[in-house]
Amino acid sequence: MNSEKPTHDHSSVYYQRFYISKFNLGNQEIEAKFSTPMVIRDGDKVIVSGYLKNSGFQVLAYTNKTQHLTKSENWIVLGLGAIFFLAVVIGLLNSDLLLEGALIPKLFLAGFMLVALYMGYRALVIREAIKLLQ
Repeated sequence: MNSEKPTHDHSSVYYQRFYISKFNLGNQEIEAKFSTPMVIRDGDKVIVSGYLKNSGFQVLAYTNKTQHLTKSENWIVLGLGAIFFLAVVIGLLNSDLLLEGALIPKLFLAGFMLVALYMGYRALVIREAIKLLQ
């Protein structure tokens, strides 16, 4: 039993693990989503890097100048995940299943390739967001 999850809550939203922080950035109110709670106090000078997503702002990295703190999403894990899925794709390409012309291995190949490309792209976007803060 997961002690973190309430027993009466069967919501899939619980597993998304995003924290929402609301603050003013210039003259604009920002609702930022980040994978860990953002460390911001009233009056702090903060620089954020990310992109607009739906009605909020997806924060990929931020620097709190007042508290001398910099945080970002974990691009290394995404990069390693992309390499893992690419290794699976290479393994599928070298298998006899693909040569037989069966549909299922081709679907797995396409799915793993798409996951690897997305994870690699996301890792590169987070690295760029970190570079923009410097």
